[in-house]
Amino acid sequence: MHSEQLKTARLDRGWSQQHAAARLGVTQAYLSMLENGRRSAEPLSRRLMRVYGLPATALPVHDVPVSENVTPDWLAHELAQLGYPGFAHLRGRARAVNPAEYLLTALSQRNLEARVAEGLPWLVLRYQDMPLDWLVRESRARMLQNRFGFVVTLAKRAAAREDLEPLERTLADSKLEKEDSYCEELSEAGRRWLREHSSEEARGWNLLSDMRPGELRYVT
Repeated sequence: MHSEQLKTARLDRGWSQQHAAARLGVTQAYLSMLENGRRSAEPLSRRLMRVYGLPATALPVHDVPVSENVTPDWLAHELAQLGYPGFAHLRGRARAVNPAEYLLTALSQRNLEARVAEGLPWLVLRYQDMPLDWLVRESRARMLQNRFGFVVTLAKRAAAREDLEPLERTLADSKLEKEDSYCEELSEAGRRWLREHSSEEARGWNLLSDMRPGELRYVT
């Protein structure tokens, strides 16, 4: 959350610094330092998001190791908190993270529950203001660019969104040749079957998956 975002969010609401500071529970002097970049907004990020009505992309992302074994419940509840219609019944039971951080975590999983895997293209479409430079850099550092690229391709084709092509090309520039799955540990029999039945989109990213754009819900 940049200092410029804070000032713009306040001005968009027609609030003075004094009024906004009172709503946030801080002093006007402290809010002035936040807006001037002399203090980090991260400790107040959730409060700022709530008071100013900012999207989850305003939350900070963290350059920390990403767990490959988060629970299916955490993934489902966080995706619900980010607004995914498929998990609408779970909303209100988690604290949303930045969708870019969520996407990186989900792509890092050894096994991803099918309904969550189906929701990732929706996430790309819903939050196109994610910090994409950070997400591309971190996905490459973790050798997840093929999985990320697959998600982008699914979103692009399912929703006919050609504006995703630049991101798709950026990821394709560092595409890995090694065979991988779409966040699923496969038996040898499963690998053999998917080598025959993987979707065109998955094969384009050297992945074993039968997920296809026409099967995705909530993306149009």
